[in-house]
Amino acid sequence: MTTTLTPQEIEHYRTQGYILHHKQLFSEEKLNRLTGIFEEHLAEKGSKLSDELDTPHFRDERLLEFLLSDEALNLVEGLIGPDIVLWSSHFICKDPYKGRMTPWHEDSAYWNGRFDKYDSIVTIWLALDRSTKENGCMRVIPGTHINGFSEYEDVDKTFNTFHAQVKNIEEEKAVYFELERGECSLHDSRIIHGAAANPSPYRRCGYTMRYISADTKINPEKNPGWRFWLARGRNLADNPCENV
Repeated sequence: MTTTLTPQEIEHYRTQGYILHHKQLFSEEKLNRLTGIFEEHLAEKGSKLSDELDTPHFRDERLLEFLLSDEALNLVEGLIGPDIVLWSSHFICKDPYKGRMTPWHEDSAYWNGRFDKYDSIVTIWLALDRSTKENGCMRVIPGTHINGFSEYEDVDKTFNTFHAQVKNIEEEKAVYFELERGECSLHDSRIIHGAAANPSPYRRCGYTMRYISADTKINPEKNPGWRFWLARGRNLADNPCENV
């Protein structure tokens, strides 16, 4: 099942800030196992909203099988090199009819100060459910990954997953990440992206897997209690990592 990115895909990522990888990342058996773990977390979430299941691998190390897999790391290596640190993961589930909007944002803007650079952070967004415009799939503004720290304005967090959004977005330029179950996208941490709410009867769940190049310096004071794993290669910046 392991695949690598083509030179054309890598060039598209460099210039546009994202890739739509319309291939199955994991085998059906492995994908079903990951989905089963997600369903357990969803059933046990308590008062949390369905889109708030952040860093589940801190609590459930069964997820490391997927996060540290060759299937995922082979894709990431083509974008940030062979020395890779696992940083984060997140189950993001938009419930039918009531899944909240994700306002336009740059991931890097919320991580300011946590690292010494942001040009080698990549997120895999794996579709656990079919992801379409109808149920609020992710969307990006291509080529906006050069800055990473735009001007923001406040929004009502009752209806949004964040409290602010990037100002003056040209939404007509958006590319929608429509994915079948098991397919994935990859995006640069600096690209402007978001998602509409989910007014449909269809759940939209994805698993984000985030990685940084191992020459990126982590600021421990800005990452209290965080766990990092050296996923592949060398720990070039001598970061506080757990070994596989």
